[in-house]
Amino acid sequence: MSTILIVEDEAEIAGYLRRGLTFEGYTVEIASDGRQALDIAREQPPDLVVLDLMLPGIDGLEVARRLRAASDVPIIMLTARDAIPDRVAGLEAGADDYLIKPFAFEELLARIRVQLRRRQREDAATVLRYGPLTMDLAAHEVTIGDRRVDLTAKEYDLLELFMRHPQQVLTRDVIYDRVWGYNFGGESNIIEVYVRYLRQKLEAHGEPRLIHTVRGVGYILREE
Repeated sequence: MSTILIVEDEAEIAGYLRRGLTFEGYTVEIASDGRQALDIAREQPPDLVVLDLMLPGIDGLEVARRLRAASDVPIIMLTARDAIPDRVAGLEAGADDYLIKPFAFEELLARIRVQLRRRQREDAATVLRYGPLTMDLAAHEVTIGDRRVDLTAKEYDLLELFMRHPQQVLTRDVIYDRVWGYNFGGESNIIEVYVRYLRQKLEAHGEPRLIHTVRGVGYILREE
């Protein structure tokens, strides 16, 4: 059964969630602050994290950033803040879903099930396809049409990120976190360099462009 890490400094809420999720058959770990959450996630990686935004010490946004930099574990963020900028900040930090307090346990349970099903589908996939592109994860092989494309490790990681999120704009911050594990800073052009490498290899025989620039935002994998 899946393990869920609850990061919540209010003991009453944490206990309520532990009882409910345990009853549903999940294994539950509790962290009362950001540092403890990161330690638990490193030592015993969970299958999903329910993360409160307001935490003592390291806040929920920073915890989400660090978790996302280290893995693709699903993160559902809980917060009493319902302003749109707060929701956007949570999602940009790496959260997969957002739930406003107070909430019904049944709604949280439904969202947990959705995220776990999505994760299971991604983990089960051994071949990713988009348009003429095929990525065989088991063989670590990429083809475009009938042509094999030889990629470096980082080029492969970058293309896999695009192929797991086709037709979705990926911001520079997301790409930094998922591919390099940290942000090089606003002056770095490393993403542009690797996107150029990918384009050169994918378009080497006159194939149409698949990785497009969304000016001022990031990049998207799509067919024209």
